[in-house]
Amino acid sequence: MSVLPDTFHVMAKPSGAICNLDCKYCFYLDKESLFDRGASFRMSDAVLTASVQQQIAAQRGPEILFAWQGGEPTLMGVEFFERAVALQRRHAAGRTVQNAFQTNGVLLDDAWGEFLKRENFLVGLSLDGPQPLHDRYRVDKGGKPTFDRVMRGLEVLKKHGVEFNTLTVVHRENARQPLEVYRFLKEIGSGFLQFIPLVERRPAAESVARGLDHAPPPTPDTAETEVTEWTVCAADYGEFLVTIFDEWVRADVGKTFVQLFDVSLGIWLGQPAGLCLFRETCGDAVALEHNGDVFSCDHFVYPGYQLGNLLNRNLGELVRGPQQRAFGAAKAGTLPAFCRNCDVRFACNGECPKNRFLRTPEGEPGLNYLCAAYQRFFRHVDPAMRGMAWLAKNRRAPAEIMTLGVPGRTAASGPC
Repeated sequence: MSVLPDTFHVMAKPSGAICNLDCKYCFYLDKESLFDRGASFRMSDAVLTASVQQQIAAQRGPEILFAWQGGEPTLMGVEFFERAVALQRRHAAGRTVQNAFQTNGVLLDDAWGEFLKRENFLVGLSLDGPQPLHDRYRVDKGGKPTFDRVMRGLEVLKKHGVEFNTLTVVHRENARQPLEVYRFLKEIGSGFLQFIPLVERRPAAESVARGLDHAPPPTPDTAETEVTEWTVCAADYGEFLVTIFDEWVRADVGKTFVQLFDVSLGIWLGQPAGLCLFRETCGDAVALEHNGDVFSCDHFVYPGYQLGNLLNRNLGELVRGPQQRAFGAAKAGTLPAFCRNCDVRFACNGECPKNRFLRTPEGEPGLNYLCAAYQRFFRHVDPAMRGMAWLAKNRRAPAEIMTLGVPGRTAASGPC
């Protein structure tokens, strides 16, 4: 069993799977079919109050982070989040409360900008690159492009001085243009970049009959299945990361923050991975649906992974209970021998179980679809990571790597 966490992450979805867009690759829109379609997909005041009270009470650290996602959380309106902030203040008991807010940006206006700035929300803006790459899959309910509307939302954030970062889904198309994506995100003012590889499997007939467009998470006996046409190719994703890293390590260390690169440096420093993806075990990040249902993970919102409902079960007990601890421990327990013997296992740990649906060269199930990408990336960055880790351990800025050069890299592979 995994260790009981002092702190944990709750991804709250106050509007459930309801969204004002219809992104072709979105796996969460399917979730609407798992709930009573006649019910309101809006978090009630009872669920909001219970979630705020219970999350604050259950967290044992000095800081508490509330993460709001969707669907699209702006559909709830500013007033809902004003109530949330008021509840946080009422129950914080002297601890620091922070809020993170993921949005497609389309509905942002001055009222949102004023609120987000006043309450110091960190906003994650979904943006997949320059217009042609963004609009390839991120469309509205009428199939129309959204890039211009997202950029207007970005201008609202800038106008009001709201702190923001960008979340870029790396799909089949934009993965092949890494520098165009990276340079565009820098140009529009994003100082913190998250890259999320898109991996989705085609559903079996029984899932289609239930109204699902994406396959549920794999199990150990899941046969290899075909991925969707928008799923990133593993080789492309590896080159995407390597290409951006090489530009970053030459010129942008300490100026542009790429989540994966920061997490990797922490791993090379001997710290626990800053992302659940790369930890040996998981289970400390749950999803909270609009009706109070709590699930093991955002990618595991299916009946078999429901932990309970916080209106009748305490959130802390659900996260620290045996079902969730077993879920988290299974990540390490199901790792195939091919992964256990891999030279970059210390950094990857098999990545997310939702992507483990291939077979190893020996025929063992449970190989991650992105294995080749992470082997390519982690092996490539090793010299630079060792160099930056050495600098950090000697109380020097990792950014010095840009002038000192990457140890062990030949001139043919590109000087720093």
